[in-house]
Amino acid sequence: MRQFSATDLANRTGDVLALAAQQPVAIARHGKRRFVVLSTEEFEALRQGKDSRTAYHVDDLDDAEAARLMTELQNSIDND
Repeated sequence: MRQFSATDLANRTGDVLALAAQQPVAIARHGKRRFVVLSTEEFEALRQGKDSRTAYHVDDLDDAEAARLMTELQNSIDND
């Protein structure tokens, strides 16, 4: 999750909101995450329990899943 300071939010509101339309964005005060900005659609899905994501421990992944995870992480690093 991308993080912005409260000052960034004040100075770059448009950028923060544009990113929040695509993914949740953390807002930090004094270096600690205090708020999350997200789209209305994502908020409603969370509220209604429609989030179908599942968490796994890395030890529980098979080789194909681990390779996919590593590829996705590298893509995120390269394109962020």
